[in-house]
Amino acid sequence: MSGKKDEGRKRIAENRKARFEYEFIDTYEAGIVLVGSEVKSLRAGRVSITESFAQFEGDQLFIRNMHVHEYTQANQFNHDPRRVRRLLMHRRELDRLRRELREAGLSLIPVELYFVGPYAKLELALARGKKLHDKRDATAEREVKREMDRARHGRR
Repeated sequence: MSGKKDEGRKRIAENRKARFEYEFIDTYEAGIVLVGSEVKSLRAGRVSITESFAQFEGDQLFIRNMHVHEYTQANQFNHDPRRVRRLLMHRRELDRLRRELREAGLSLIPVELYFVGPYAKLELALARGKKLHDKRDATAEREVKREMDRARHGRR
């Protein structure tokens, strides 16, 4: 990414597997409610979002299965690594997301976790799961592109 969207943005974690498993329809940015030891772990890059997903409970959106490793210096005041964390978005965005998830049968998948200034943000993608043949097509396209690049640069 480039331009204004990237200014002051420090990537913490990325869900690269999601781009292969899902077809993205739209992306959203959400804040996350964290405790102090979680922020320290995020700053150290000790987090995994590959198995996580976002889900509505009542009016609010939560992220589940996001693993934030314990911060060793926090000792007894440490957090639960797999705790359910609340996501912060505008009410209009939440209502639109809920409607699209219900009507189209889509999933809400975390794509990237990053800091914007002092705030931790999560990029969520409204996504549809790919079928096996779609994954095969994507792999074949990637192989063809790799071969073309090799031929263009004179390597074998």
